[in-house]
Amino acid sequence: MSKLGDLGARLHRGEVGYDFIGNRKLWYGLSILITITAIVALAVRGLNMGIEFQGGAVFTTPKTDVTVSQAQEYVEEAAGHESIVQKLGNGSLRIQVGGLDTEKSDQVRAELAKDLKVEESKIAAELVGPSWGEQIANKAWTGLAVFMVLVVLYLAIAFEWRMAVAAFVALVHDITITVGIYSLVGFEVTVGTVIGLLTILGYSLYDTVVVFDSLKESTKGISKQTRWTYSDLANRSINGTLVRSINTTVVALLPVAGLLFIGGGVLGAGMLNDISLSLFVGLAAGAYSSIFIATPLVADLKEREPAMKALRKRVLAKRASAVARGEDGPDEGVETAEAAVVGPRDRAEERRG
Repeated sequence: MSKLGDLGARLHRGEVGYDFIGNRKLWYGLSILITITAIVALAVRGLNMGIEFQGGAVFTTPKTDVTVSQAQEYVEEAAGHESIVQKLGNGSLRIQVGGLDTEKSDQVRAELAKDLKVEESKIAAELVGPSWGEQIANKAWTGLAVFMVLVVLYLAIAFEWRMAVAAFVALVHDITITVGIYSLVGFEVTVGTVIGLLTILGYSLYDTVVVFDSLKESTKGISKQTRWTYSDLANRSINGTLVRSINTTVVALLPVAGLLFIGGGVLGAGMLNDISLSLFVGLAAGAYSSIFIATPLVADLKEREPAMKALRKRVLAKRASAVARGEDGPDEGVETAEAAVVGPRDRAEERRG
C-alpha cells in the first residue's frame, strides 16, 4: 500500500487525525476575511464584463505577425475604446471592442485591415447586442436560484435541515470567492465564466455530501453512548474522507489546469480559458469549504440541541472520571456511535466464552 493509501486507512480508522472542528474558529475567521475581501473588491473594482453583457464587436483576423500590443494600439486608435486582444493558437488574433454599433464596426474593420495589411474581407466581424447578454445573465440567475432551492430541499430530506443550511452557506462562500477573484485580478466575465460558475456548484456539493453521508452513518445511535460528542464524530468523518476528498479534487484540477494554462495560456483557447478559470478557482474553493466550513458548521448547529448538550456533559464527565482514575481515553478504533454501545457488550461475551 502507498504511503498516501496507508495514511487514508489510518485516518479512516481514527488512528491519526487533525482536529478540524476544534480549530473551526480559525477557518471561520479565514473564510470571513477572504469573503470580505471579495465583497470589497466587487464594490470597488466591479467586474470586467465581456462584450456579451455590454455589447460591442468581435474581430477575428487571419494569421499575422503583428504582436498583441501592436494590434491593441491599432484597434484602440481606430475605435476610440479599450480593447481585449488574444493571440490564438493558429497565429490569428481575436479582438474584442465594447460599445460599437454597425457603422463604427465597419469603420474599425477597414482601419484594422489597413494596419494589418490584409484584405478587409478576411477579417471576420461579429456584433453582439447588450440585450442578449442581459437575457443570458437573467437565465443564469434563475438557474442559480432554482439550483439552490433544489439543493436545500434535497439535503433537508435526505439528511437534515442543519446540513442543508451548512451546504447552502458553503455554496455561497465558493461563489463569492470565485467572483471576488475575478474582480481582484480583472479577469473578463464572459458566457463561459457563467457556465463555469454554474458547473462548480455541483463539484462543490459533491465533497460536502460525501462527508455528510459519513457523518450521518457515524452518528446513528449517538445518544446511546458516552464516548463521543457530535463534534468528535464530525471530526472523525472529515478525517475519514480527507484523502478521498483530496484525491478527487486533485484529479479534477489537473485537466482543468491543462485547459487553463496550456489551452488558454499557450494556445489562446478563448471560451475554454474563461470556463477553465472559473472551474479552477471554484474547485479549489469547494474542496476547502467542504472540509473547513460545511461540516464544522453542522457540528456547531447540532451542538446547540438540548440532547447534544446533555450528551457532551455526560461524555466530558466520563472522560474526567477516567483521567482521575488513570484510565485510557476513548477507544480510537470505534467506527460509529452504535459500535461504541455494542462493542463492549460483545467483548464481554467473548471473554465469558
